[in-house]
Amino acid sequence: MIRSDKLTARNFPSAQEEAAQQAASFEADFDANPPSAYRLAFTDTDFLVRPELRPVRMQLELLKPELVQQELNIQSTVVIFGSARIADREAAQAAVDAARAANDSEALLRAERRLLMSGYYEEARRFARLITEHTKDHAHPLYVVTGGGPGIMEAGNRGAHDAGGRSIGLNIVLPHEQRPNQYITPELCFRFHYFGLRKMHFLIRSVALAAFPGGYGTLDELFETLTLIQTGKCRRRPILLFGRDFWSRLIDFDLLLDTGMISPGDEQLFHYVETADEAWALLMKEYDIGSAVPAGNGSGNGTP
Repeated sequence: MIRSDKLTARNFPSAQEEAAQQAASFEADFDANPPSAYRLAFTDTDFLVRPELRPVRMQLELLKPELVQQELNIQSTVVIFGSARIADREAAQAAVDAARAANDSEALLRAERRLLMSGYYEEARRFARLITEHTKDHAHPLYVVTGGGPGIMEAGNRGAHDAGGRSIGLNIVLPHEQRPNQYITPELCFRFHYFGLRKMHFLIRSVALAAFPGGYGTLDELFETLTLIQTGKCRRRPILLFGRDFWSRLIDFDLLLDTGMISPGDEQLFHYVETADEAWALLMKEYDIGSAVPAGNGSGNGTP
């Protein structure tokens, strides 16, 4: 009888085995504190963080989330981006009540503005729930991906969580520590040092970008995607701007057209939407999701 376990056995120790053996030998050789030169390169943090190793660190940061998502068969994502400062309606209302009770007119004005903006939190949460509910049993489900923090990002992960599905959080190391929100699927909660590589992972698998009101970070992601599509560096996909009033006041696309800064037709690279239902209907039409065949119930589907 052929011993298949012997035929497929490793010829060399794994990196994990080598690292464990090295750690065990430290105590005998160097009182558990060996010099950097003696450590295996891949276990030597002091070596890995040297400036000369930046290309290696960038490669690792690109590769780690890629391998994890491949292993979990994540192929298509919807990016939900927006301000970290937009609170859910309950928290926003509590701030209004507190300001009124304190008779603080300035705080009340700020709180009322936050309450008005909280509608976007609720729409982001609902949009993520619709995406997850309607595709999680399909052969090619759509996964919500956010920046992993609070506000609109939390709303996106929370909506997927409400629907009993998985979602992704791409966190970033910031001077003022960003903490991942509690609704991200733990095995899909990533952390980046390099903004550029995080931005790549937002777009590698995305089939749509939903941009809610936000600041510099939201604008950065929006214009990055618009530029890549406009220049043909990536395929065209729906870009959904939630809140026509906000976006049309913030960015004068007509001025860009009138002055020749963008070409006729570039203003059609995005869609204004107001509600989660409107956005979801657009995605269903774009990808024929309504006729998709759930996994295990046949072949062929309209999902990306």
